[in-house]
Amino acid sequence: MGDWKIGMTAPVLTDEKLQRRTLTLVFVTVFLDLLGVGILIPIIPYLVRQFETDATTVGLLSLSYSAAQFLASPVLGVLSDRYGRRPVLVFSILGSALGYFLFGWAATLWLMFFARIVDGITGGNISTAQACLADISTPQDRAKNFGLIGMAFGLGFIIGPALGGLLSKISIHAPAYGAGCMALITSVFAFFLLPETLPPERRKTGRAQWSDLNPLRPVVAAFQNAALRALLVSLFLLNFAFAALQTNFSVFTLARFGWGPEDNAWTFAFIGLMVAFNQGFLIRRLTQVAQERTLAMWGFALFAPGFVLIAVATEGWMLYLASGLIATGSSLTNPTLTSFISQRVSNREQGSILGTTQAVLSLTRVFGPLWAGLVFDRLGAGSPYWSGAVFIFVAALCAWPVFRK
Repeated sequence: MGDWKIGMTAPVLTDEKLQRRTLTLVFVTVFLDLLGVGILIPIIPYLVRQFETDATTVGLLSLSYSAAQFLASPVLGVLSDRYGRRPVLVFSILGSALGYFLFGWAATLWLMFFARIVDGITGGNISTAQACLADISTPQDRAKNFGLIGMAFGLGFIIGPALGGLLSKISIHAPAYGAGCMALITSVFAFFLLPETLPPERRKTGRAQWSDLNPLRPVVAAFQNAALRALLVSLFLLNFAFAALQTNFSVFTLARFGWGPEDNAWTFAFIGLMVAFNQGFLIRRLTQVAQERTLAMWGFALFAPGFVLIAVATEGWMLYLASGLIATGSSLTNPTLTSFISQRVSNREQGSILGTTQAVLSLTRVFGPLWAGLVFDRLGAGSPYWSGAVFIFVAALCAWPVFRK
């Protein structure tokens, strides 16, 4: 006890005293992965403008990635329940590296789309990392530990966009190559240092069926549970609005304030700083004194005004205030909703349900950017943010009956 059992495929956690070390290693793995994602955010609209200048094309590029991720995430979740978390996580990160390098090399718009599809097919990183945390967490600690994913997300978005803005001064393609290198480093780190959190005796057994690889099967099964259905719909609407913001924000600031990649990079870095502080410090303390449902409802109450403030912004500094509200709202809602969902299935189904959750979130990144691009082009620059506030309000209404019970 107290050591790792080393086998041919992965070290396996054997002592509860090493859970803190595992939490740290999962956090670092997710941080390095999201750092690569963050590098690309400020420059994607400018890469697309080499071929097309409308906001809808930017939305369609995000749609291609997220549609592929929607189809693949439940499958990766099922595979991680059968074969362990670590090999699935390493595989998905290597796929991201290939997608980034293709994206940087792309000289045509269709190759950009292909690169994002490759990345999306292997994009099970976050749900698999969440399953690792669920494996080693008690139900009452899950919201707090899922907050570590949010903290890694925040830190990745502090450093990533700023680094992407700096690399864009070398070349508009340099951030994509930088993200690919970061993904390769992450895969090496995960392969050699990350322990396997799902021992063989806790994995799904029995003969695998082709139906297990049907990406819609776990989604349909989850929606047959009334409580899960309400929470998943709430999570979808919440992140639908946020996905619209992520892909449209650079287009919005260019149109309204004439901002470039560096200006947007600093704004995303500020959002990342707020998310990292909130999920790494604030929520871990609030969960000790307040119920998860209370934190989630406060998150909804902060999230919606942030979108309204972006829609009416007339000065650049107003975007920082709006971003602070949105980052705090996201920090309170996403980990608590994910915790509620995770607690409603057995230990053997954590990979599957969190893969399903990731698939639902992928759908938000399919339809959210498309919605933002369409209403931006047809109804005006503020329309993605007015409508986003409405979606968040409806999300709160969906979640409230479950919270009340």
